[in-house]
Amino acid sequence: MLADEPPGIPNPAIDMQAHIRLTEEAARLREGRRLTEEEFLRMGREPGTVILDARSAAMYGLLHVQGAVNLSYPDFTAESLAEVIPSKDTRILIYCNNNFLGSRAFMMKVAPASLNLSTFATLHMYGYDNVYELGPLVAIEKSKLEFEPAR
Repeated sequence: MLADEPPGIPNPAIDMQAHIRLTEEAARLREGRRLTEEEFLRMGREPGTVILDARSAAMYGLLHVQGAVNLSYPDFTAESLAEVIPSKDTRILIYCNNNFLGSRAFMMKVAPASLNLSTFATLHMYGYDNVYELGPLVAIEKSKLEFEPAR
């Protein structure tokens, strides 16, 4: 039991030890899955690839990578992920606020709270391991990616 968990208050729906173990697994997997903009663009054009934007619907609506689908991170469940991602083998590309400078649609988080970290780890926890992450921090006006507002 962790020091911050009071004894005698069990909750089988919360498992901190599994969370830590799976986050560590995801961190090891992530190291080989960070992409340049060019790689992200190339892979994003390939059939069967899903570009996932896990930001809020409001921020997605302001501006997002062209072709990205939105599922806000707080809304991740087995069911909602299955609706957006056809198979656990589907290649998923992710990006977040901390990839782009120069737009209020991409509000910078402190580095340890970057949404890419949570998204990558949580997708792993749900069994999605074919995940790749946009690596660099770029000025939005210099990005090679195309952006669009929600329709």
